Amino acid sequence: MTDYFALLNEPRRPGLDPDRIRQLFLARATDVHPDRVHQADEAEKAAANRHYAELNAACQCLTDPKTRLLHLLELERGSRPAEIQSIPTVLADWFVDIAAVCQEADMFLLEREKVTSPLLKIQWFQRAQDWIERIQVWQQKLNELRGELDERLKVLDAAWLTASPTPEAKTASLARLEELYRFYGYFNRWQNQLSERVARLSF
Repeated sequence: MTDYFALLNEPRRPGLDPDRIRQLFLARATDVHPDRVHQADEAEKAAANRHYAELNAACQCLTDPKTRLLHLLELERGSRPAEIQSIPTVLADWFVDIAAVCQEADMFLLEREKVTSPLLKIQWFQRAQDWIERIQVWQQKLNELRGELDERLKVLDAAWLTASPTPEAKTASLARLEELYRFYGYFNRWQNQLSERVARLSF
């Protein structure tokens, strides 16, 4: 497995500045960008393309907290976290409420598809706008949750940098990082589900 932290010459840590990562990517990718090596021989082009793709993958991974935490956990443990099907208790209410909103929006969309009358379509358009507003309330709540997760990440990053080097301390730190990784995963999934409904309701 490629160590994306090492590839961009960054320390292994939970918290990184996405803007700095993008700047590092641009600085390192300039010389191997496909447009810069078009006159090289095929072997050099292939090597440059591979290196550029690897740098791009590192940038994409390290600028997103969820994928950064996953990569850090994989590097530190030597394996991916196990798949867990159960929802953490603290997020159970979120799961139930967002699932209900999505299900009701899907039922509305199914009913709207049956409408053929132009006059009725106008009425259903307004109802769709009401649904969009309802979903946007949940998107705002999720944005607040994302802010809380980002604050937790800052705290964990500071603790990571000052943690005791003992195996017990490292195990405890990785457990906290794994929990936060899973929280970011639920956040991303819910935000995508709501965004998908808003897109479908807009047409």
